[in-house]
Amino acid sequence: MGYAAMYMPTYWWAATDLWQSDDYAHGAIILLVVIWLFWEVRDAMLKAEIKPLGILGWPCFIVGVFLYVLGRSQSISILDFGSQILVLAGAMLIFKGMPILRAAWFPLFYIVFMIPLPGILVDALTGPLKNWISIIAEQVLYQVGYPIARNGVVLTIGQYQLLVADACSGLHSMFSLSALGVLFMYITERKSWLHNGIMLASILPIAFVANIVRVMVLILVTYHLGDEAGQGFLHGAAGIVLLVVALLFLFLLDAILARVFGVSLRPAHSRQSSSGA
Repeated sequence: MGYAAMYMPTYWWAATDLWQSDDYAHGAIILLVVIWLFWEVRDAMLKAEIKPLGILGWPCFIVGVFLYVLGRSQSISILDFGSQILVLAGAMLIFKGMPILRAAWFPLFYIVFMIPLPGILVDALTGPLKNWISIIAEQVLYQVGYPIARNGVVLTIGQYQLLVADACSGLHSMFSLSALGVLFMYITERKSWLHNGIMLASILPIAFVANIVRVMVLILVTYHLGDEAGQGFLHGAAGIVLLVVALLFLFLLDAILARVFGVSLRPAHSRQSSSGA
């Protein structure tokens, strides 16, 4: 009840404001995934040995509440959302200790993907990403014979001028794909550290390359079919196609690495059975 009283206003604001924007529309899906993840480890959490650890739990809980109050009072959504991790972790430590925290570590960690990216980080990364995408798209299309030129992040192809806007930087697509990629790795539960390390290191490069392909597709659609086609339905659909293509590349990489390292998938029921033991 206390948790609901604290965070229901946060989620109501997110549902009616933050998650209505294209950049953070994934937030509602992440929330559902977090709920599902907690449900998946419910048996392990309930059966966890009771070893209260207030010496760590209370400081963690108090810091979490402080960040929540600061975030709510100053409208700092990063602190508002992020405080949940400390509040929940602190409560778990106070009531049951480290055993329950070990059982629920991944659902707690996954809340990170609901936290809005800080504006300073977005501003710092958006400019360079747009610039790199513009350069690569221009060079690739020029090499295959298209009449394309670049001035900063403005691309001129034929009679059309296209601006690589902030939304085309792919930053939020990288964040969304990271959430999906990490979830995929958790579900498949590969045992090889090298396999998992390569997969984790590949998520952002795959998202970046997929976004470059998306931008080039939109440039070609505009060049061949006109500005209305490039800025219409296909412009919005390209984002979905981007995510699907990136995920397919991630799945393909996982399959290749599984063959290379000879790692098989752990049965789907193993997590609950092992945690129950």
